[in-house]
Amino acid sequence: MRNLFQLVTAALVALTFMLASPAHAQAAKGRGADEAALRKLVADQTEAWNRSDAAAWSKDFSQDAAFINIVGSVFNGREEIEKRHAFVFNTLFKGSRTEVTVTRLLFLDTAVAVVDMEHVVTGYAGLPPGVQATESGVLKTRMRYVMKKSGKKWEIVAGQNTDVKPAPAAAPTKDAPAGK
Repeated sequence: MRNLFQLVTAALVALTFMLASPAHAQAAKGRGADEAALRKLVADQTEAWNRSDAAAWSKDFSQDAAFINIVGSVFNGREEIEKRHAFVFNTLFKGSRTEVTVTRLLFLDTAVAVVDMEHVVTGYAGLPPGVQATESGVLKTRMRYVMKKSGKKWEIVAGQNTDVKPAPAAAPTKDAPAGK
């Protein structure tokens, strides 16, 4: 038992030195810089949406990115993603505003990350067929990006946008029949 205690103590001491090592500190610093870069990319993209600037909104997608939009259509490549967003910025989402919150940022390794976001869109002219406002005048969506770092630049390699459905109407109670 005493040998086990000594072994665990030695392992904890070694782990403490490893965590305090310059290499670990550098990795943590790099992770902070990468997180800041990803959050800035999302903030820049939000500003581009609010200006209805499809080129700026799409610029961080890789050339061969795939994007699944709110109705399940797949757009392949940055050029098609930009073209489709130019269309919606000039029609259904003309003049709309979005607020975006990063809800999760997960690094799979030093050059791959998953970014989850919540979007709150208001001021839209209409919604795509099959999409309903989450609440009156408000469309909420959840977006997920798979990001890859190439050199010092992060790019979106895959994205998916899913609308948050409106809450179902309350079921009628025994005392209040449906429709009253």
